[in-house]
Amino acid sequence: MKGAGVPLEPVRFAVLGTVRVCRGDVELDLGGPQERAFLALLLVGAGQPVALAEIVDVLWGAAPPHSAVNVVRRHVGSLRRLLEPGLPARAAGRWLMRDAGGYRLVTDGDSSDLPRFRALREEGRRIAERSPARALELLTEALSLWRGPVADGVPAQARAHPVFDAVDRERLAALREAADAALRAGTPDVVLPELRQAAARHPLDEPLQAALVAALAAAGHRPEALAAYDTVRARLAEELGIDPGAELRQARDTVLRQAPPTGTHEAGDGAGPDGTTASVGEPPAPAAPSPAHPPSALPPAQLPYDIPVFTGRRAELDEVLGMFGADVALPRTVVISAIGGMAGVGKTTLAVHWAHRVAERFPDGQLYVNLRGFDPSGAVMEPGEAVRGFLDALGVPPERVPHGVDAQSAPYRSLLAGRRVLVVLDNARDTEQVRPLLPGSPGCLAIVTSRDELSGLVAAHSLTLRPFDAGQARAFLVRRLGAERVAAEPDAADEIGELCAGLPLALACVAARAVVHPDFPLAAVAAELREAHGSLDAFARSDASVDVGTVFSWSSRAVSAAAARLFRLLALHPGPDFSLPAAAALAGRPVHRVRPLLAELTGLHLVTEHSPARYAFHDLLRAHAGELVHEQHTETDRQEALHRLHHHYLHTAHAADRLLAPNADPLPPPPAPEGVHPEPLGDDDRALAWLTAEHAVLLAVVDTAAASGQPTQERLSCQLAWSLEPFFDRRGHWHDGLTVQRTALDAARRLADPALEARGLRGLGRVEGRLGLHSRSVPRLEQALELFAELGDDTGRAHTHRSLGWESEQRGDLPGALRHNQRALALFRTLDDRAAQASVLNSVGWYHALLGEYRQALTHCFEALAMLQELGDRYGQAATWDSIAYAHHHLGRHPHAILGYRNALALLRDLGVPYVEAETLVRLGDTHLATGDHESARTAWRQARTLFKALNHPDAERVEARLNARDGRVGAG
Repeated sequence: MKGAGVPLEPVRFAVLGTVRVCRGDVELDLGGPQERAFLALLLVGAGQPVALAEIVDVLWGAAPPHSAVNVVRRHVGSLRRLLEPGLPARAAGRWLMRDAGGYRLVTDGDSSDLPRFRALREEGRRIAERSPARALELLTEALSLWRGPVADGVPAQARAHPVFDAVDRERLAALREAADAALRAGTPDVVLPELRQAAARHPLDEPLQAALVAALAAAGHRPEALAAYDTVRARLAEELGIDPGAELRQARDTVLRQAPPTGTHEAGDGAGPDGTTASVGEPPAPAAPSPAHPPSALPPAQLPYDIPVFTGRRAELDEVLGMFGADVALPRTVVISAIGGMAGVGKTTLAVHWAHRVAERFPDGQLYVNLRGFDPSGAVMEPGEAVRGFLDALGVPPERVPHGVDAQSAPYRSLLAGRRVLVVLDNARDTEQVRPLLPGSPGCLAIVTSRDELSGLVAAHSLTLRPFDAGQARAFLVRRLGAERVAAEPDAADEIGELCAGLPLALACVAARAVVHPDFPLAAVAAELREAHGSLDAFARSDASVDVGTVFSWSSRAVSAAAARLFRLLALHPGPDFSLPAAAALAGRPVHRVRPLLAELTGLHLVTEHSPARYAFHDLLRAHAGELVHEQHTETDRQEALHRLHHHYLHTAHAADRLLAPNADPLPPPPAPEGVHPEPLGDDDRALAWLTAEHAVLLAVVDTAAASGQPTQERLSCQLAWSLEPFFDRRGHWHDGLTVQRTALDAARRLADPALEARGLRGLGRVEGRLGLHSRSVPRLEQALELFAELGDDTGRAHTHRSLGWESEQRGDLPGALRHNQRALALFRTLDDRAAQASVLNSVGWYHALLGEYRQALTHCFEALAMLQELGDRYGQAATWDSIAYAHHHLGRHPHAILGYRNALALLRDLGVPYVEAETLVRLGDTHLATGDHESARTAWRQARTLFKALNHPDAERVEARLNARDGRVGAG
């Protein structure tokens, strides 16, 4: 060989930025864009084999040429000769190896920047707890290796592959870890420049934004930290229609708690120098949760916003704050306070303000739920729905939530035992609704608001609110309108207070109108109010000189005709709150025309934006709007508005269904009526965000449509229920799924439509199976299969066979599971349904693998993988890579298995499926163990244990056993 015996200068590779290769000080010419993409893919493999199929997929996407494999081989030869000049033709050389049906570039931390980055990051993470300053140095050094996005300059089609995105996410994760280490070390300024840049590049990355907020605050930039939070909150609302998550809210709350007290003030009238309300006159809260219960995830922080202009109620606040006494740090008894009082008297406002005042004393979390006990729509929340929401907020995986409210209350109370958690139960109907939600041991505070006295709550401290007296009403107006304006017309101010019957809600509506018109004399406002006429008989006070409905009638007349029409129609909405697009559907107008109408209503307090882009009525105002819509709109008008609203939800849910489950069996909705514009979702992440935000609303729409007594609406109810199946299954909301599937099946039977009944039986059978109710689910699925056969519906038969296959697996009947899936596959092939074929091919392969038929498993799974990649089904690809890896592991092809598991993990992390990610990490660890790589096995298992613990899942103990095994020899699963 030319040059034999003369050592070449060392070769160094770089992929963390522009792809580069240097020999000594000379940068090598890497060729064209495709050659660079090929080398980049090998480099992000970081010494692991990259499958030939994956190379072809990266270089050409879904439409590779027939010559693709030959072109790859030419790239291999060219790269070998570039790295080792004089290498004979067809010689392997020392850098680029044929391995595991693909190619492996031999690199390590000395020759390539990516392995070096990972090694530094891992060492930094390892010592972060005991030496944060040294960890920060290592993580900062790791981050300094990045010169731009990974594989920068590679063609966009190639770089869009998940393997590159996964490496970019490693950079963000390392930056967040560096920020955490900097906070621990007391040097947050070190990471601020890079944090600011990264946050600007990723404005919707909530963990990254939370790290920026925390670092800014720790560095003394508190106003900038709060401004950063407000910016990302507005952007999440505008672009995704969601609220900030728990981690981001926790960062904001930490910033707010850093404000020192400024002295003693009247209730609600003390603001700090930066405009925030200080909690004053109270002993300081402890800095950390009880050590007996170290949190596995961020504690819930669900309290609604506290209004900045809270005023009055000083005596009531003194009373409830005085309950704590001197022993504020360790409450010894459960304190339950029922705040009673008529509608509009300010119960919720006081409860939320009080909760914010004492929140720091409950560092293990604050839970809140609106029980909708007196909602005019009748949509009272069931206790089971509320307790499931609390369990979800406390980190309980949905699959661990038992069936039945009594069974669900037990783990809820167990989680609160020994902890200090604040629970706000707002708008309760009666004692029976509240009792399952009360903590069962000392240390917690439950604040309950209700119009009922709740006399059945034993040992509760009761507080009954009364309307403001004349002095309190005047103080309220002073707070809203200014002392000078009220002092100029004291008699008019007192008359306004009297006409509003002392109710804070009515006073707020009048004050909002007066603020909009600062030149109006208060006497004129009082005269207008005196001359107005309204009706709200259900909530009228017998001793009020004017019906409270008069105030609302007067306020609603102050808006434009279009806004007033919207106000009335919104009373028809069945859910606890609504979005701007839903309001537009009710009105039958484009979103851009309805946005200013909602602004009019919120400006006069007729509607409240209780969280970003989510709106709600107060019960009194909803009842008033309900009276108006029945007085001023015909039955036809009302039905058409509801028809538009229901179609808005159905068509958007159907679009989400197609994104989450492209291989499912949807029933296409009828054409949307004029004026209905389904929300654009774009991808499965946005679909999940929309479904999560509208969860409670969608349940209410299914119920109201089914109860309408109109066949078209009952059919719509069925279709909406079935469109929600993938969401409930993906998120584990099987109890809600059970409710809507029962509703759908009942509606289908009332319609006497065998096709709908078959779907209803299948939907209910599936969710009963998820809940372990197999004695019910199997007969329903078998009945559905018979109906589909009688109807000649082969698609329905195929999907039902898949469900019966899953039931067979649960019973341990693996041959039966395989048979059902093989029948489904045969039907899907006859139907030429490629999406469904791809999904069921992986299932057939999986059952072959579980039966020890690994080669048959690989044949089916590789066929599935090619189709899923063509279809862009990322969730299906992740599941199939896991099946492929499992089969390779049991054939002893451990490098192939490791590659498969890593491909699955890259997709699962992108999709945000932590439970499945943890299961895959366990199997990856088992494969590392089989190769003798004990350290890599332990790393994978530690990552799995972290995820399981964050989910509060019992499988954490199974992984712990692997880690604690003396010699690490645990059987592969």
